[in-house]
Amino acid sequence: MSAYLFTFREPADYAPSAGTFDAWATWQRKLGARLKDRGNPAFAAATLGASVADTTLGGYSLIRAGNLAAAAALARGCPLLPHGGAVEICELANHDDRFDNWLDTIGDLS
Repeated sequence: MSAYLFTFREPADYAPSAGTFDAWATWQRKLGARLKDRGNPAFAAATLGASVADTTLGGYSLIRAGNLAAAAALARGCPLLPHGGAVEICELANHDDRFDNWLDTIGDLS
């Protein structure tokens, strides 16, 4: 099972309502054990390079899924979608061992 990053893109005119927290909490509860990291909302954001037009970064979550199609199916319940938002989904690779080996080869830089 792989880890997938969901980044949530809010439309420029999005304003959370009184029920926003409950909608997110309900969706995340439905994700169950597949939710690796509930994530956090983002408030101040900046973009370098190309960005998704008419949206800003609104937050992230990490989930577990068997493949990209399964991750996309889980993302379809995102409460931002009915408000014109978007979810970007990408599979994450783990390079911890590779990075540790690289550090071992370059030695101490201090």
